[in-house]
Amino acid sequence: MEKIASFTIDHIKLQPGVYVSRKDQVGAETITTFDLRMTSPNEEPVMNTAEVHTIEHLGATFLRNHPSYKDKVIYFGPMGCRTGFYLLLAGDYASRDVVPLITEMFTFIRDYRDEVPGASPKDCGNYLDMNLGMANYLAKRYLENVLQSIGEERLVYPQ
Repeated sequence: MEKIASFTIDHIKLQPGVYVSRKDQVGAETITTFDLRMTSPNEEPVMNTAEVHTIEHLGATFLRNHPSYKDKVIYFGPMGCRTGFYLLLAGDYASRDVVPLITEMFTFIRDYRDEVPGASPKDCGNYLDMNLGMANYLAKRYLENVLQSIGEERLVYPQ
């Protein structure tokens, strides 16, 4: 079997950033998949499931209510390795194009202090596995360490 595209990225060199992971054609539409890498793979601890789950609920809620992007959001969810998230948008985008959106979303997550949307037994299959405080902290860390001064080296996968 051929390696899938995401397994061809050198995870030893990969640092937190916003990367175009792939672009797919679905009919006439381009779907752009973004790798929102929050931790350095194999160098620092991965995120725990409770904060990943919380970021997923908050991020998905934010994106699907965003005035400009809500109709373009295909998917937002965690990577299995727990080092970041995937965001799929309808449209042909470069990494730099979505930095303002990602910054806005992580500012929302950093500052969010209310009940986590969908964190109830009726709405979620694992509603007790949430950690808002750590989600706030990780969002702040991603904003300060990556998004607020992002350079080209954090927008294009390393060779």
